[in-house]
This record gives sequence, C-alpha cells and structure tokens, in this order.
Amino acid sequence: MTVPALFEPITLRDLTLAHRGWVAPMCQYSCDPVAAPGVPTDWHLAHLGAFALGRAALIITEASAVNPEGRISPQDAGIWNDEQAAAWRRIVDFVHTQGIDTKIGVQLAHAGRKASTYAPFAGQHGSVPESEHGWTTLGPTDAPFDGYAAPTAMTEEQILAVVDDFAAAARRAVDAGFDTVELHAAHGYLLHEFLSPLVNDRTDGWGGDDEGRMRLPLAVIDAVRAAIPDSMPLLVRVSATDWEDIEADLTFTSKFVTLAHEHGVDLVDVSSAGNLGAPKVRGGAGYQTGFAERIRRDTKVPTSTVGMITDPVQAEHILLSGQADVITVARAALADPRWWLRAAYRLGHELSWVPQYERVSPSRVF
Repeated sequence: MTVPALFEPITLRDLTLAHRGWVAPMCQYSCDPVAAPGVPTDWHLAHLGAFALGRAALIITEASAVNPEGRISPQDAGIWNDEQAAAWRRIVDFVHTQGIDTKIGVQLAHAGRKASTYAPFAGQHGSVPESEHGWTTLGPTDAPFDGYAAPTAMTEEQILAVVDDFAAAARRAVDAGFDTVELHAAHGYLLHEFLSPLVNDRTDGWGGDDEGRMRLPLAVIDAVRAAIPDSMPLLVRVSATDWEDIEADLTFTSKFVTLAHEHGVDLVDVSSAGNLGAPKVRGGAGYQTGFAERIRRDTKVPTSTVGMITDPVQAEHILLSGQADVITVARAALADPRWWLRAAYRLGHELSWVPQYERVSPSRVF
C-alpha cells in the first residue's frame, strides 16, 4: 500500500524524521519568574511529552530565550544558563525514551522590542514594569511596538553580544540532547525586527538597505551553525510578509532564505506577520501555505508550512501539490495530542500506538 505523503520520512543532514507532521512552537508562559526564571517545569514535560506519545515526528519547543532580556514575558522559557539546560534535558530524555521515533528541537529566540510583556492570560496587556519583574527592552531603534514601552536602540556592542548569546544557547541545546535547533526570525521579534524596513531604519551597517538589515540574522545563523555539529540540521522560522506589501515582502524573504541556506540553514519554517500592531491578515484554512509554496519555488529550499492546518486530507493535499515539504500543527495538536495517530488512520495508514493507549486506537474502536 502506498504510504501517504504526510507519513513519508524526510532527512535533513544526518537527521531522519519518521514523517512530515511536526509540532509548531507554542509559548506556554508557565515558568516561575521569581524562583526559577526561564526554567521549564513539569507543565512543559507533560505538554511536550503528550505529543511524543501521539507520534509527532518532530516537536519544536516554545520560543526559548537566549538571554533574560529576550523573553516575551517574565514567564517564558529560556536556555541561557545550565539550570535551564538541565531542565530541558529531562524533557528531551523523556521524548527520546518512549521507544518511538519522535525527535525534539529547541527554538532559540530573542523578543526584542516585544519582550517584557504580560502573558496572554494575565488579564493585562502591554509592557510589564520593572516592579512586576519586567525590564527595559532592546530593538534596532527606540521606536516602540504598538501599545508597548519604547525599547533602547541597540549599540553595536549589544548586537554582537546577542550573536554570542545565540551561539552559547545553541551549545547548551546540543549538550541537552536536542536533535535540532530552530532560530526564531519571525513574528516581530528581534531578528525579524532587524530584517524589516517597517522597523529597522538604522543608517549604520546593521540597517540602511537589504544587506544591512540581513546582517544580524545571518551573523546569528553563522554563529549557531558553528556552535552545533555539522550533522545537525539548522531550521529558521520566518515571517514571509507583514501583510502590508505582500509581493515586495515575498521577494525580500526569498532573497533572505536563499542567503540563509548558503549560510547553513536546512529548512525554513514559513509563517507571517508580527511587526505591525494591526496587520491586514487574510485568514482562513491554510492561509499561509501559498507563502511557503512561493518561497520553496523561488529558493529550492525545503519549507514547512503552518497556520490553520487541521485536517489530515488538507495536510496531504498541501504536500502532494508541492506547497511545502513539512506540515507543522499547533492548535490542532493542543486540541488532540494524538493528531498524528488519527491522521494516519484517516489516510489509510497506521502508526503504532504506545501500548498503554492501544485500546483506544481507531483500528480497535471503530
């Protein structure tokens, strides 16, 4: 019987993923900002472990800050110290010891001018003051994001320090046993801020034109690529467009992706938006797959696509029609941590359930 496209393996460098259904990064805002800032907890173990039991091929963790100032909220996870890395190791080991083929990667991030904000379920919006464990944020310039406190424009020394922080975090990720690393260059966070002319109007060598705006993200890619084994794939998440000038954004993003690939990136995770407070997003089922298709076609770089992909038949069509190489799911995985097992059954394929859950596998229940 023909294996569905969704369940074909894919190899990036020396890492072979069992299939093309992955878990997208999803912030949980569940670390203790006072007792153990940035340290993942039992919540993270249960949250991510459930996807391993559901047979996801690759789990990508939530955005994990490379330094304290890089957290989106005070409750965000990090990987800037050894205590955090040890806590991540516990989660990585759990994923790896389930006797199934799930792998796990960490998303390294710096939130830039969108850092130090309230968690979405905190009942407040905007920037967290220092009196509530917030901090002064950093950005390409001192222009604030809509509704947030103004950041401090980064000096060259601070920019170079962030590059070092990404590299140090990558080394910790390797030591913690992660199978891959993804860099967060999307959603209006620091690397995306530097990439975008909507935010980065610097006139020095870190802005001014396309080459200048790409300089920091490419420097981070170089530093992280040098910090991880050559056998380990490097992924990057990008925002294809901020929905202001879609065609110009796609042309620029494809140019950046081409260079990122030349600098050692193996797959690009294509999302959108983040630099504007009220983007003109045209949503709907699979609303970002066209962006992944365009970038994949223009660059020949493997892509994953994300965003309102909930149905296995929909995912199969995306892959068969060449819109992307990988499907990442988020909300659908939260709603059903066994999404991949049920997707296989829906597509006439079968994955083995962990023995504790075999009694509820669709082949037995229906």
